[in-house]
Amino acid sequence: MPKTVVALFENEARADDAVRDMEAQGIPRKDLQTLQEPAAFNVTGVMSFPRLDFETDVSRELTRIGATVPEARSYLEGLRRGGALCFATGSDEDIEAAGQIMNRHGASEIEQVNGAEPRLPVVAHRSMTPMHDGGVLAGRVRQPGGGACVFVW
Repeated sequence: MPKTVVALFENEARADDAVRDMEAQGIPRKDLQTLQEPAAFNVTGVMSFPRLDFETDVSRELTRIGATVPEARSYLEGLRRGGALCFATGSDEDIEAAGQIMNRHGASEIEQVNGAEPRLPVVAHRSMTPMHDGGVLAGRVRQPGGGACVFVW
């Protein structure tokens, strides 16, 4: 099952420093990616909404790998403020090392951007049969000691 660690940095320079350290640690460059909001959005037609298209694509990819909608919004808000996202995909060992490196370089706690996820009420029905199928196939695992999050997808 693929795993990706994601971190939000306050600027591109911090993300680039983390990537250099991950490469020095032996994580292949093809498994690393950085992303920041483009300086200018090119309009391609009358019905073109390039900023919205960019944000929709980023949000879709984040939720695809296991981020919740509030987490994706927090990452997007960080990009709007001039931040940079850094992604590393790989083996358990590479993900562990990448998360530690990202946290050493100042990965932001995303919950601090937009607050915690809302807690919705749960309704239990007596007539419902409990479901006991396999484990969760996707989701987020908090990396201890910093803002980098591991997503299993």
